[in-house]
Amino acid sequence: MGGQGVLLASAVLGSAALEEGKEVVMSELHGMAQRGGSVVATVRIGEGVLSPLIPSGGANLLLGFEPAESLRAIQCASKSTSIVVNVHPIVPIQVSLGLEAYPPVERILEEFARLSDLLYPIDALSVARESGSEMAVNSVLLGAVCAVKAFPLSKDTVQEELIRRVPRQSRNINETAFSLGHEKIRSLLSEQVQSPSTD
Repeated sequence: MGGQGVLLASAVLGSAALEEGKEVVMSELHGMAQRGGSVVATVRIGEGVLSPLIPSGGANLLLGFEPAESLRAIQCASKSTSIVVNVHPIVPIQVSLGLEAYPPVERILEEFARLSDLLYPIDALSVARESGSEMAVNSVLLGAVCAVKAFPLSKDTVQEELIRRVPRQSRNINETAFSLGHEKIRSLLSEQVQSPSTD
């Protein structure tokens, strides 16, 4: 994966915010991505935002490209954080070699659900395959996060910035992936409205 999906997504969101005239501050943390390390990007949008650092529990949105890696950022989330997470695991080399165990994805989702009611899991890899390319996972997730109510940017602006940044020959696939991701979360939101919690 090499972290390129995360970096492209953060660049798209940052440029979309600027395009809409919003103040934005970004940062990227590269953890030896080519060797299986984490890549974390933060995008803060709003008036008077000076630092890219997100305080504990201060994230409005958490977009996770991989379940276990997403869990590392849980300290940034709170009950009011909307969490969009790709449920398809990317198994680290340590797990492949039998040196470590990968936690069950269901348990990871339970941890997020325990923290926030605004959890939106999506199998972004399967959706990307529907679009025609597994490489379009980042586009699926960008479309997905645009469907969340707390999202502060126009879906159209984000999609335009995405298409502007991908190679011309893959634009149709990425547009399809973006739209499919958006529709998956819209459907999930619709199901939640129709089936309110009985707690």
